[in-house]
Amino acid sequence: MGDRITYIGLDVHKDGIVVAVAEGGRRGEVREYGRIGNTPAALQRLASKLGREGVELRFCYEAGPCGYGIQRQLSAHGHECIVVAPSLIPKRPGDRVKTDRRDAASLAKLHRAGELTAVWVPDRRHEAMRDLVRARLDAVRALRRARQQLSGFLLRQGCHYGRPAWTKLHRRWLAGLRFEQAVHHIVLEDYIAAVEAAEARRDRLTAQIEAMLPDWTLAPVVAALQTMRGMALVNAATLVAELGDLSRFANPRQLMAYLGLVPSEHSSGASVKHGGLTKAGNSAARRLLIEAAWTYRFPARVSRELRLRQEEQPRPICEIAWKAQLRLCVRYRKLARSGKPANVVTAAIARELAGFVWAIARRLPPAAG
Repeated sequence: MGDRITYIGLDVHKDGIVVAVAEGGRRGEVREYGRIGNTPAALQRLASKLGREGVELRFCYEAGPCGYGIQRQLSAHGHECIVVAPSLIPKRPGDRVKTDRRDAASLAKLHRAGELTAVWVPDRRHEAMRDLVRARLDAVRALRRARQQLSGFLLRQGCHYGRPAWTKLHRRWLAGLRFEQAVHHIVLEDYIAAVEAAEARRDRLTAQIEAMLPDWTLAPVVAALQTMRGMALVNAATLVAELGDLSRFANPRQLMAYLGLVPSEHSSGASVKHGGLTKAGNSAARRLLIEAAWTYRFPARVSRELRLRQEEQPRPICEIAWKAQLRLCVRYRKLARSGKPANVVTAAIARELAGFVWAIARRLPPAAG
């Protein structure tokens, strides 16, 4: 039966796809098929030609900038297709030659051997939400950069505000500045306009996230995560958009490892050495958890804003969120008193926070899409 399966490795590029074919069975032939166009019609012709006489086709290609369109097209026609995590593809240490043909053949052989790790493929609605939250993250970075440029200009001119910046009082102070050179007033207004444009872009995208949430299948999970400290609407939506359906993780340790919040290890015989965090997986989700972990340096309490977010949620969800506060607030202070660096303490709290996120998400299945 295994001989009736053909494994196809695709090395995908913007303008074309290099194809390699591995016949089923341990000693099946691995051959280069050639290069085809990166179009739906070319893929359909490839699948029709290779799938003659009832041969089962199993495709694979690396995750990359071309997205999931190929996977969706092949799956819609009844073919198995996985998108492979590039960082987890086995590589020979001595292999110094890399070509498109070799990459495609290697994918086909490794897929046949079962050595590839597939990534989770979101549906189109989830991918749209992920693109939206990533656009907002880009807007936040642009705003930070615009503010830094304005602050750098003021520093060069010897202007120091000395109080919390980016408030209404700060804007009034900027309007009252005077420079010897008239052109500096033009530069100042241009920097201020850049900051205001970046703020408006961030606010527009935030409003779009709020508007899109009600129709999203994972909206109940976003609402439930907001019962936790450090997880307001935007943070919760971004975390869920980046991680996807958390039910695919069998236990919280898998989620922690996926986020790169577990220590690296090098063991040989009786020697066991632990290093820094692996920092594997999704960096945006890891950063959000690190930011949320900072809030647990304060004593446990339910603020008015947090109470409002918890009002519509089931009692078991709120109990998990409170349990997280009781444990993580005490643990943060305990680790800090032991003399550990603040970044180490925060990473440890973020790792445990991921476990509570998993526990809440597992109690709420996605709504019907």
